Amino acid sequence: MQNNLFFSNKKQPNKKNSIKKMKENTLSSLNEVEHFLWNYKQFIKYVKLYKWFK
Repeated sequence: MQNNLFFSNKKQPNKKNSIKKMKENTLSSLNEVEHFLWNYKQFIKYVKLYKWFK
C-alpha cells in the first residue's frame, strides 16, 4: 500500500517562479520588520517623553 502523502503526482513549480515568489516574500517580510522597528522606536520616544513630563 502506497502512502499518497509521499507519492504524489503533483508537478514541481518552476524554479524561476519559486525564486521570484521567494524574493517577494523576503522583501515583504523585511518591510514589515522595518515598520515594526520604526513604530517601536516611536513608542520608546513617547514613553521617555511621558516620564520626563511626569
